[in-house]
This record gives sequence, C-alpha cells and structure tokens, in this order.
Amino acid sequence: MHDELLTIGRFARLCRLSVKQLRHYAELELLAPARVDPATGYRYYAPGQARDALTIALLRDMDLPLAVIARALAADPASRARILRDERDRLAERVRRDRARLHLLERLAEGGLPGYEVALTTEPARRLAVVRAECAPAEIGAAFGACAARLLPALGRAGADWEPPLWGLYPLDLTERIEITVGAPVPPGPDREIPGVARQEVPGGPVAETVHSGPYTQLPLAYHALLAAVHERGLRPLGPVRETYLAGPAEAPEEELLTRLVIPVAEGTP
Repeated sequence: MHDELLTIGRFARLCRLSVKQLRHYAELELLAPARVDPATGYRYYAPGQARDALTIALLRDMDLPLAVIARALAADPASRARILRDERDRLAERVRRDRARLHLLERLAEGGLPGYEVALTTEPARRLAVVRAECAPAEIGAAFGACAARLLPALGRAGADWEPPLWGLYPLDLTERIEITVGAPVPPGPDREIPGVARQEVPGGPVAETVHSGPYTQLPLAYHALLAAVHERGLRPLGPVRETYLAGPAEAPEEELLTRLVIPVAEGTP
C-alpha cells in the first residue's frame, strides 16, 4: 500500500497546492491523508484523492466557506449540485448588491451628495390593508415583491376597494432581521375579513418627507438627506419609516421611479 501512495510534498505538487494547505485541510477534516506513518508522522495521499483536493482548492478560490465545501464533498451528486446552486444564487445576489454600490459610488464621485428638498408637513392618519414579512435588510426588495404578490390578488378576489399607491413600512433601525409591512390604503368603514390580510392604522402627525427619483438601490441617498435634515432641525425621528411608490416598476423605467419617503418626527433629541 505504501508504494501506491504519494508523499505530502509530491501530492501537493500534483495538485498545485502547498503542503501548508493540505495540512490545513486535514485539520479541518476536509481531506485526511490516506495514511499517516505512526512512527514518523509522515503523511501519504492516494492519487485518487487528487480530484477532491483540486475541488477544494477551486471552491476556496471562489470564496466558498469551508463548511459549505465540506458539505458538498460529503454529499451525493444531486445534493452536491443543489448546494452549489444555492451558493451560486448567493454569489449572484452579492454581485447584484456590489454592482448597486458601484453605481452609487459613481454617482457620488461625479456629482457629490445630491440635493433633496426636505419638507416638514403634517401627515393625515391612514388605514391600510397589509401583509407582513420578516427578512434581512438586504432582502427587502424580494420580500416586498412577495408581500405585494400576496396582498393585491387577495384584495382583488375579495373585491375590496383600495387607493394607489402601495405603501411600505419599515423600522427606523435596520437590525439583522426586520419586519416589513406592505399596505394598500383602504377607505374607512367596517372591516371585511380577507384571508391573509390584516388592517393597520397608520397615525397622522408631523413628518419630514422628500421624494426620490431613480433606482431603489439609490434610496440611501434620500434617507441620508432626510435624516440629516431631521437632526439639523433638532427633531427626533420616529418609526416606522414610510415609503409610498408614486411611480413603480410597472409604470416607469428604473431611472424614473418615484418614491416618497416619510419619517414621523417629534420635538427634541432622543
């Protein structure tokens, strides 16, 4: 058996890896040597282990976590494909977020912080038919779409009257997991029970508001201007933050989307 095995140095060269990497993979139980000499501690690998070693190196080069690689190596072919597809989808989402950040930086580099007109007004109370979801802040777009896809058909099936535009309610502080609310304004009157749809009263009162024109990925610019104006006026922002989609993706191209941002405010700092 010893004659059929390769020393760790020869195996490392065969796989274009370093001895240090192979030792690290063994410590993590990703790729154990085929044999360890009990007297000398020398490690030996079988030529058939080269495929796994090369796979580990390839996936690490793509920044896949070692825990994911371990699961993929231990899985059957169908499960391995599913694991890798899940990682592909996560990578695609990360690329999408990075591309949005790149466009945001380009806009800031070209023109600095854009100017937003911030108004202090009084918002009337509103009554919304709502659905809710929990998500990470990076998943707000997908969660909003899923909520709208639940809300609007339910209102249609029930023949319920509602007045555009759709509303989004979000917590002021973005933690690791947040609850978002998607609502459609409904007229006052007795509630009609609609499966999967709740009612929420949004109180009126003093607010700071502005309008953002452009992609949703650039909404942080509008929030920056809005919150800066609130603090400069010695006011205290309250939640939930409200967004109304005056011109959404169904009505306008991305560069012409219109979103009204509203933050309730109170006198004094926290």
